Amino acid sequence: MLALTCPTQSYDWGSTHAIPTFQRTEADGRPVAEVWVGTHPLGTARVADGTGQGRALTEVAGELGFMLKVLAADRPLSIQVHPDASRAAAGYADEEAAGVPLGAPHRVFKDPFPKPEMVYALTSFDTLVGLRRTSEVMRVLHAIEHPLAESLMASLVERPGFAGIVRLIEGLLESPPPPATVTEVAAACQKALDGGRDVKRAFETAVELADACPGDVGVIVSLLLNRLTLQPGEAAYLATGIIHAHLRGLCLEVMVSSDNVLRAGLTTKHIDAPGLVRCLEEGTSRAARVEPMVFNYSTDVFSPCGDFALSVTQSSPADPAGVVLPAHGPRLLVCTGGEVALVNHRDEVLRLGRGEVAYADDSDGELRVAGTGEVAQAFVPAPDARGQLFDLL
Repeated sequence: MLALTCPTQSYDWGSTHAIPTFQRTEADGRPVAEVWVGTHPLGTARVADGTGQGRALTEVAGELGFMLKVLAADRPLSIQVHPDASRAAAGYADEEAAGVPLGAPHRVFKDPFPKPEMVYALTSFDTLVGLRRTSEVMRVLHAIEHPLAESLMASLVERPGFAGIVRLIEGLLESPPPPATVTEVAAACQKALDGGRDVKRAFETAVELADACPGDVGVIVSLLLNRLTLQPGEAAYLATGIIHAHLRGLCLEVMVSSDNVLRAGLTTKHIDAPGLVRCLEEGTSRAARVEPMVFNYSTDVFSPCGDFALSVTQSSPADPAGVVLPAHGPRLLVCTGGEVALVNHRDEVLRLGRGEVAYADDSDGELRVAGTGEVAQAFVPAPDARGQLFDLL
């Protein structure tokens, strides 16, 4: 087991206080958006040695195929889609062949990997996930008194369903409405709210986004998306091809080790409208929620796919010998509350406080966690993990 120090990302949508508070460090006034726990080349964790100059985790673990993040949003992230494996590989090869620098603002594919991901809420966490049904979009647009809404509704009548909503998004991105039009639509949404009308928080969301990103086409696109609120301890899976945008809150993200993002608004970064539309696949917030399975009574396991899983374990003096964690192999762990001790099969001990992270591998064998606190663990499930994990219950 190895304690890690991890890089942070200071994107403008980040919180000035949430991650410093989580890590029990002093805030310096800058927005801290993410902590990266893993071996991605754009942000590699290091083995803690007390100097901040320890070995890169890649020297110990090689290239991990999954990563863990702590994410804190005070403002909306961009509306975005992540590519699947074939699109990621092809897009990366094309941009490499074209000589597009990895750090170029218009570079889309930073690596050749897909980026499915799961969010686990540490606080109340708001996000947009997937497209609303045609009937729901029509209800939203019908209640907005503006010519743009009427035009979008007429287009959807002509071509309903998923393909028709994707066509609306394509048109909005290729020919964005003027900022003044976006402001007018937001005002019409506010008028509907003032009259006591909303359709599953569509108008509330548009007004909030217009305040955060005035004049941005993403305000209009948001009307087509489902809004989902996760309470602490709840999780949602964002498969490749699913349009989404995180709005606010503190969460853990576990994902394939990738940084490929195609954007559709609420951002000053590059928008690749044709590429995003090609990546879109059906998905809704109703399908996004991940129900946990219980292991050893003290652990919830969220395993939405074969690429990664997340276990969250609570320990207390009621378990003086410690609580056994599921999984073997490479594991990334973060203490999400209290103070705990990780114990491997050699009875070696690593103590963690809230916000501190660690790496364990197959040589550590079975891990136990003792103390009063909570530990989240990211890992890759075995092909028959359900049987392995839960035949012990």
